[in-house]
Amino acid sequence: MFSYGQNNFTWNGTLRELEGSCGAFCTERGRPRMSAPLSSSSGLEVLLSTLQNAGDVESTLNILSVLDELLSAGTDRRIHYMIKKGGSDALLSALVNTGRSYSPNYSVLLPLLHLLAKVGHRDRRIGMKAEEAGAVQLTLSLLRQNIANPRRAAACLWVLQVFSSSVCTANLIGENHGLDVIYHLIPQYTTKHLHTIRAAITAFAALLCTKANVSCAVEKGYVSGLLQLYEDWFSNDSQHEATTVCHSLLCCLHKVTSSTAGRQAVFAQGGLRLLYHTTQTCLLTKGRECLVEPSVQLMRKCLPKTPLPLTSDQSAYTFPLPGRSHDIPEMVMAADESSEDEEDEDNQEAESREYDDDLETDLNKLRRRPEPDRPKELLNQYSRLFPELSHDFQELDLSSASEDTSSSSSSSSSDEDAEFSSPSFRRNRKRSTGSRDLSPSSSGSHSGTEMSSERHASVSSQSGADNFRRHRNFLSTSPSFRSLVKEARQETSSVPSVGAQDAEEEGAAESQHRTMIDRLLERHGACIPHHDPRMYRAAAAKTRSIPGFSILAFPDFWGHLPPPGHEPMPPRRPNVQRLKVFEDVRRFLNTDDIINKVVFDLEDNSLQCPCDALRFYSKFECGNLRKAVQVRRFEYDLILNADANCSQHTQWFYFEVSNMEPDVPYRFNVINCEKTNSQFNYGMQPVLYSVREALEGRPHWIRTGSDVCYFRNHFCAARGPKASTFYTLTFSITFKHQEDVCYLAYHYPYTHTALKAHLKELQKLVDPSTVFFRQQVLCETLAENCCPLVTITACPASRSWRDMHQLRNRPCIVLTARVHPGESNASWVMKGTLEFLCSSDPVAQSLREAFIFKIIPMLNPDGVINGMSRCDLNGEDLNRQWCKPDPSLSPTIYHTKGFLYYLNSIGRTPLVFCDYHGHSRKKNVFLYGCSMKETLWQSGSAVDTVGLKEDPGYRTIPKTLDRIAPAFSFNSCNYLVEKSRSATARVVVWREMGVLRSYTMESTYNGCDQGIYKGLQTGTRELQEMGVKFCQSLLYVGKDLRTLYNKTLIHHIDLDHNILDHKSHNCFEDDEPPCVEEIEYSADCPPLKGTDLDSDVNSNMADTEGEEEDEEDLRGSKHRDSIGQSQLSNMKSCLFTPHRTRQASISERRNSCNGVSISNGQIIS
Repeated sequence: MFSYGQNNFTWNGTLRELEGSCGAFCTERGRPRMSAPLSSSSGLEVLLSTLQNAGDVESTLNILSVLDELLSAGTDRRIHYMIKKGGSDALLSALVNTGRSYSPNYSVLLPLLHLLAKVGHRDRRIGMKAEEAGAVQLTLSLLRQNIANPRRAAACLWVLQVFSSSVCTANLIGENHGLDVIYHLIPQYTTKHLHTIRAAITAFAALLCTKANVSCAVEKGYVSGLLQLYEDWFSNDSQHEATTVCHSLLCCLHKVTSSTAGRQAVFAQGGLRLLYHTTQTCLLTKGRECLVEPSVQLMRKCLPKTPLPLTSDQSAYTFPLPGRSHDIPEMVMAADESSEDEEDEDNQEAESREYDDDLETDLNKLRRRPEPDRPKELLNQYSRLFPELSHDFQELDLSSASEDTSSSSSSSSSDEDAEFSSPSFRRNRKRSTGSRDLSPSSSGSHSGTEMSSERHASVSSQSGADNFRRHRNFLSTSPSFRSLVKEARQETSSVPSVGAQDAEEEGAAESQHRTMIDRLLERHGACIPHHDPRMYRAAAAKTRSIPGFSILAFPDFWGHLPPPGHEPMPPRRPNVQRLKVFEDVRRFLNTDDIINKVVFDLEDNSLQCPCDALRFYSKFECGNLRKAVQVRRFEYDLILNADANCSQHTQWFYFEVSNMEPDVPYRFNVINCEKTNSQFNYGMQPVLYSVREALEGRPHWIRTGSDVCYFRNHFCAARGPKASTFYTLTFSITFKHQEDVCYLAYHYPYTHTALKAHLKELQKLVDPSTVFFRQQVLCETLAENCCPLVTITACPASRSWRDMHQLRNRPCIVLTARVHPGESNASWVMKGTLEFLCSSDPVAQSLREAFIFKIIPMLNPDGVINGMSRCDLNGEDLNRQWCKPDPSLSPTIYHTKGFLYYLNSIGRTPLVFCDYHGHSRKKNVFLYGCSMKETLWQSGSAVDTVGLKEDPGYRTIPKTLDRIAPAFSFNSCNYLVEKSRSATARVVVWREMGVLRSYTMESTYNGCDQGIYKGLQTGTRELQEMGVKFCQSLLYVGKDLRTLYNKTLIHHIDLDHNILDHKSHNCFEDDEPPCVEEIEYSADCPPLKGTDLDSDVNSNMADTEGEEEDEEDLRGSKHRDSIGQSQLSNMKSCLFTPHRTRQASISERRNSCNGVSISNGQIIS
């Protein structure tokens, strides 16, 4: 191939070689040579200028042939070079000059139109250029004159199609009745002139790129006509010879349905039913598979927008915020979302935004550390969070181990109580002296105002005890659970109702009112390490929620063990999404089996569930299910609850389901998801917990679900704009047991109560003589839940000055997690970190001796408790509040940042900061860090980075993890500072506190695509292992700083490179590769192979139809002299002199290039 600007071929160089021949070529026709010197003009410019000024037919034909052959022999780069040099303008000028005559010469016009179509197709401004040259109306006039000539009409239609790439030009053609002219060129089924018919359809589709033309087509009934034409061509084309025409008609319908009026017209005219039935026929016919996908996309677009069956788009949970009105406004349409049609049209003109545009390029912002956001006097309050610096360790002198344990336990407990009631962090409102008022399941939902007033009231100790018993006495609302437990206990007596049990417990001694749960624990026993159900139940009594949860979910209470084996990612069934779409379309076409009955409503406690339907429940900690609708006998639509105090962020779900039939596939559709893509399209499955399995000794959350896919649906907001977009997560589950009680969740749940119970368990298990473990309260949340802060380090060997000095000079490691409530995987990683640091492992002991760990395991307790996905009770993403957090609305972020400021002020800036997160659209585990140099390099900044000094130590931990952690992917890490993430913990801690190793650790919800875990879904075992591996990677940081630890401990870490075979790909984008099926509605019809514009034009040029007419037109032209063909050959040989080896092959192509050759001055096609 030839390329411009290369030494092997240039337009200027070839022109100099053929100066004489080109001069003779021009002058022997009686025209003067170009006045511009050859050195200043390229050979292409000479040809184009000659084309515009050519006065005879043969010269014009020769130049057109040369241009066509040159452009056909190369790549698109040649055409773009020609456009840059004014090629489109020259062709338009020649078209206007030739077509304006009273009797146009079509021997010139036809090749000119063909070449203009191929060149203009790649010129973005061809429409505007055509308007300026006056070629638009001229071409439309030529089309009207040649309706009876298929070959000429096709050429005009292709040019009009190219012109219509501009919205203004398409509107101009429509205003001049071009839409009507072209529409009436589309006939009923025929076997003749298929190229011309297809050209008319594609030109008509191109005109429908504008809102005005679509409206005109709808008003004139063309939508109905297109549907009839499609039905006629589809039903009569028994030999499948006109499949391309059917496909082109589908493309027209795609364009029409870009507007609401077009979609409504297609639906009103029975288009949905027609497309459904024709698609079913296509699936059974081998030659028509290409029509299936366009039809499916059309049906998806034309499904009527259906508001979610909700009374309000706002969350069912509201919370009165300090300093704000309690009323939350409904979602308002943004200014740029005024209409779906305008958005679609704008998207056609706009280009996609580059990723690099988001990178920070301001060197001052990257380098300069801003001033603290608060006075330094306020930082002293955080000194209480460093008990290891003030503790005198008198227990080290005690001889009795029991006294040692007792002293430590008492000290730890008193620390926690004192910090919880610290006046600096206590909210300015009256606290209850006992547990919060816990309502029974029948009245577990309260409005925000009622709950607020109840919380402020004083509760007697007797009421608190009663509420505690009520809170623990039952774990499920479904009668099936009672019968299940009854069967497991092998009892014959009936289980009393909740109210009866409460009354009985209030009036009897403790020995006479053992609850069902107590008997279950006695029979089955607790078997989960670091989990005590009774301790969990006690911790849950102090957990405050918006609705006042009074029920414990059984998996959280009972506990979870990882399954014994790994769980692979299931392969995606071919066309599974298509099958789901067909089922959704049948809802509108066949309503005989549609039930559409609400079987669960979070806001309606009086709702009665049918006896033959599944029973749902989500009024427990972390639960999220707002409404369940039974669509068919075994199909349910599920609607998630938005985050409190807002109308967005619906992704996390966790609910109970019962009353199922075994061995029957149930389809679940979560219909109001918001993210544009999900790992559910790439092998991820939701998780399920069976109560029956747990009582039989298998308390496992397991991956489950078949036919899992995630795609855009036809639902819209209940009261907001219809342009709102939702996505469906659909999966099918076959339950194993009759009358089981199961729980389904987006990912492995981890509650705030589980964290509190786990910390208490760790506090009991650690050896206080070697491990300094203190749990304190950083602050209270908006709902008055505690945000714990844990300190872990090694106790000094003695109270000697040297040992105490070493303790108080250990560098700090700060770890945080769960700022986003829906990222429960972050809590499981943190669980692994906490258990490892408290263990007797020699590496853990070494880490404790080297560092002081400050851990905030849950930054958003309120969000976690209330089953939210992204935000806190203030309706804001807490990980976007780090720049200037509000102490009233974002207390956990405000005090965490203050805590870090304090560390900085006393000269103890953290050595490492890491915020644990979960990632919904990528596999593996990876780190995001911060690097000034890498950000400037990646952004293409003009800043000279050679002189910038930056410690490369931020890569130490990622490189180490890549060696020791099977789930970790170094190639997925990046260290770029984006503007959109300037207020995140990672960036703020790096920029404001100067922490070099400031990270966000992202853990996948799905699994791994590399190493020993490749193709496997990640479970809690692997997540906890990742927490351990992160701790182990800190050894290498300590080694760099010459911290005190035994270097031989490195051998305790698995460094087998044969096992950890990492072959990950470089990936800096959030999304996976495109899904095998379209997640979004397809804006355009997918093209057919071999039916692009160039192929159609070339076929028309090679068509012999109309050849006699063309020859008759040529008879009237003046006689061509003999120099024409000889000089044309000479010119070509000079043009291609630098490539003598290719001259023969190009000469051979000359007689058939694009179906046109020149012989004795005539076009032979």
